[in-house]
Formats: sequence, structure tokens, C-alpha cells
Amino acid sequence: MATETPTQRLPLSGHRRTRYGDLALRGITGLAAVVLGLLMVALVYEVAREAWPSIQEFGASFLTGTEWNAVTDVYGARDLIWGTLITSLGALLIAVPMSIAIGVFLSELAPRAIRTPVTMLVELLAAIPSVVLGLWGILVMGPFVAQHIEPFIIDHFGWIPFLDGYPSNQGLFMAILVLTIMVVPIVASVSRELFTNVPSDLKQGSLALGATRWEMVRSVMIPQVGGGLVAAVMLGFGRAIGEAIAVTQVIGGSNSRPDSIWGPADTMASRIAAQYAGTATHLQRASLAYLAVLLLAFSLIVNLTAQLIAGRMQRRMRGAA
Repeated sequence: MATETPTQRLPLSGHRRTRYGDLALRGITGLAAVVLGLLMVALVYEVAREAWPSIQEFGASFLTGTEWNAVTDVYGARDLIWGTLITSLGALLIAVPMSIAIGVFLSELAPRAIRTPVTMLVELLAAIPSVVLGLWGILVMGPFVAQHIEPFIIDHFGWIPFLDGYPSNQGLFMAILVLTIMVVPIVASVSRELFTNVPSDLKQGSLALGATRWEMVRSVMIPQVGGGLVAAVMLGFGRAIGEAIAVTQVIGGSNSRPDSIWGPADTMASRIAAQYAGTATHLQRASLAYLAVLLLAFSLIVNLTAQLIAGRMQRRMRGAA
């Protein structure tokens, strides 16, 4: 007679264990994304709530007002917006070509003996605290620029309206230089990674067809990573817009728009950092929060613009391929 053998529980298959791991991974990552989204919503809500009295008082005229007076409790942000855009765009104008050149050098031209040390130095520059850069700008770079660089530019290019005036160790130009130092390592590091990941077949094929090294960089490497470069530039732009401490130390803190690039000015982030702790009235505090709302809006616009441009360039590259 046949006897029945007791059934034994089989171990979970590798497929089921993997499925449980995938579910756990999806839950953890999804929770992190939800928490980050809620944190952003809470941040925007609190800043907007703090700024609401100023929004009710001044409305859209806050964007065009030029007076910032804690005695009369009248505030306007036009000159601060102007200073923010000038310093940020000026820093990008200097930093972007320099950063792309550094990325090309480290990925294609630098000898192996110096490639790693220079890369480490560039990345280390991004880790320097902004307050240290601002202090260095006051004590070292400011006097040097005021004594040597600014007089030369004024003597040779002072006929240009915005470049006339008198040398100064504080002002818009100093803020632009400090922001340039802060933007360069960010854009350069991203550019180097992008250029390093360009397929070698494309580069070797271009060189095999007779292109020079410069022609290969211009016609193959840069178009191949164009979307990433745009994102890197916008990342640097966002860093420049939001910088407060270093800019506060070197820009001069003027309440009016200067007539030249050498004069003192102020930015939205710098004004918040300089005055928020010592506000005299509730409306002044709300107006500073209004500036923070504008900074958040600028950051959102910059990020959306970067994504649109990068997506369009990637679609164009796919179509060309």
C-alpha cells in the first residue's frame, strides 16, 4: 500500500523575494518623494503667510517701487530685483565660458598626472563656505581689484556709460566676481562629467574624418551634451540668485540703483540677510518675506526654463540621430 508523505513548505522562490524587495524599495522611495513635496509646500505656505501683510499693502506695486524706508514703512523691490539680475547674469557671463573650458580641459586635454589633482581642487572650491569667500573678497580681492583692475577698465572703457565712475573695493563688480568664484566649480564639475560621458566612438569618428580637436569639441561634444550644459548653467544661475552672505559682505548695501558697475548696490537675498533679524516693524518683516516669495518664484522660473530647454535640445538630438 502506498503511504502519503507529509507535505513540506517550500522556501520562497527568488522571484517572490525580489518582488517583496521591489515593493519595499518603491514604498521607501515614494515616501521620501512625498515628504519632500510636503516640505516644499509647507515652506512656500509659511513664507507666503509671513509676506501676506506686505502683499495686501503694496500688491504688484512692490515690484516697481524704489523706496525702502523703515521710518515711513514704505517698501519697494525694483532696485533689489535689478541688483539681483545684474549680479547673477554678470557672474554667469564670466563663469560659463570659464567653466566649460575647465570641463573640456579636464575631460580631454589635461595630462593624467594633473587631471585628478585639478579636479579635486575645482570640487574643493565649491565646498568653501560663502562667508569665507566674502571675507576674502573684502580683505584681499577688493583692494587688489580697486587698485589695479578697475582703474585700467575705467581708463580704457570708461566711455561706455555703465563702466564710468570711480574705483571702489565694494559694489556690483565685486559681487559679480565673488559670485563667479561660487558658480564656476558647480558648472565646471557638471560640465566635466558630461564631457567625460560622451561616447568615445563619436569623438574618435570625428577625429578619423579629419576634424581637429577644437572642431570635435565644437561639433560633437558640445551638441551631444547641450541639454545637460543648459541645466548646469541654470543650476549656477539659481546658486547666484540665492546667495546672500558673501554678496552682503562685498556689495555695499545701497538703497538706490548705482550709476555705474563700480558703485554700491543690493540684492534681494542680501537685503533679507542684512535686515531680517533687526526689523523695526511688522510690515518691514513682511516685506522681507515678500522678497523671499520673489526669490522662490525666480527659482521656479529658472528650473522650469532649464527643463524646457534641456528637453527641447534632447528631442532635437534624437531627431538628428
